[in-house]
Amino acid sequence: MAWTKAPAAAVAAPAGQAVIQTDDIGRFWIAYDAVRAAKDRPTRLALFQKLYLDPATPGLRTLMAARRYTLEQYVDAIERWPKFWDSIRPLTGRAREAAGPLAKDLAAFRAIYPEMRPASITYAIGVLRTGGTTQGGMVLIGAEIALADASVDVSELPEPMRTRLGAFFATAPFTNNAQNNIHEYVHTQQEDSSDSLAARVAYEGVAEFVAERVTGRRPPLKLYVYGPAHRVTVRDQFRTDMAKTDWRDWLYNSNDNVFGVSDMGYFVGYEIARDFYDRAIDKRAALRLMIQLRYADDNAVRAYIAQSGYLTDDAARESQ
Repeated sequence: MAWTKAPAAAVAAPAGQAVIQTDDIGRFWIAYDAVRAAKDRPTRLALFQKLYLDPATPGLRTLMAARRYTLEQYVDAIERWPKFWDSIRPLTGRAREAAGPLAKDLAAFRAIYPEMRPASITYAIGVLRTGGTTQGGMVLIGAEIALADASVDVSELPEPMRTRLGAFFATAPFTNNAQNNIHEYVHTQQEDSSDSLAARVAYEGVAEFVAERVTGRRPPLKLYVYGPAHRVTVRDQFRTDMAKTDWRDWLYNSNDNVFGVSDMGYFVGYEIARDFYDRAIDKRAALRLMIQLRYADDNAVRAYIAQSGYLTDDAARESQ
């Protein structure tokens, strides 16, 4: 679909539910058309600023700050990757549809975690550096990634972005948007982690596990195929690396790492969370501890990992 005007303002949510904001998407495509029609660079920059950035929602402004997006980066991307933008355009119109299960999922989340705090959710267009992140009480969804599928044309993108996003889009992230939303929503309930690999893996893994408990879904990513087939190898490498602050082999990466599979830290974190939960007698208390863990305290994180049994319980793990 081609946007011809900005959509109506976000609908206020009932008390206790998330406010979902999608207005930035419509404004992006208005700005996109204006930039594509403009004849010179200064005019393109001025139009994009006026039409997309000046009226940006608080969520888009926060997303830009979190990912250090700039006016120049947006216009560069529009100029260099027209096939990408033309192919993703109709898919970004599905933001409201993608957010459809959210009310039900948040009710399920609150049922298992009554301490859940409200957060807003903004779908906006970024410059391909995140499909989802958080800042404070905001969930920030990069619609140009999160709403994609295998039909998106990545041929103009530079490497390694082309390979990484091409593989991700082949998993149809749009169909997993409910899990993605809850994963990010969980992050709004957590404190940020320290820079140690152990803390960051624990932080991401709890969000993965809770999102699965709530939605019944896990992302259809290669890490969840490779991980179970190489549990001991992955665990032993994690044990070696867990105190490091270099995440390049584990998180937010391409497949150019020791495993040849991106984001294996999510698998390790998920396994730790699952093992911790399975061992707990009081499941609700276990979830509360996991979500409220002091991720900035490496001693607290190490105690949580030790209690999970992940690093030592080989026989049980290999039987799963």
